Amino acid sequence: MNELLHPSVNSALKQLEIEYRVVACDPKLADTADFCEHYGFTAEQSANTLLVGSTKGEPVFAACVVLANCRLDVNKTVRKKLGVRRLSFASPEDTRRLTGMELGGVTPVALPENLPLLIDSRVMQCNEIILGGGNRESKLLLPPGGLLKMSNAEVVEDLALAID
Repeated sequence: MNELLHPSVNSALKQLEIEYRVVACDPKLADTADFCEHYGFTAEQSANTLLVGSTKGEPVFAACVVLANCRLDVNKTVRKKLGVRRLSFASPEDTRRLTGMELGGVTPVALPENLPLLIDSRVMQCNEIILGGGNRESKLLLPPGGLLKMSNAEVVEDLALAID
């Protein structure tokens, strides 16, 4: 099943010695809501990796990991954390350029080390999370503590807001 993973993700998982399981995914069902409904996972255990970037001045980007039952607090917590005035979600083109990955499959594993990786503290409270495998054909099931093996990772309190 490792052949389903993006090659850089496969390499990073081995190098970092992160415990994981690969879950095959129909690319048409890679978006979180569709994936959860079809494969029987919940929003409380599904984590999304979202790229955000500054909209003014020198480009500043970060990857943020939040549970699917939460909304990234872009305008307050993330903006302040990155020290920028305006912030928005990265375009699909910027996402591909910065990560080498497609939307619906972006994973925090194997991101460039110079890209900050901000993880909402709620993610760390899960026993296991399911997240992108670096492409739309795979997902990774792993303990969230494995994300902390990446040198650019930082857990942030209230990075996301619970969706009512």
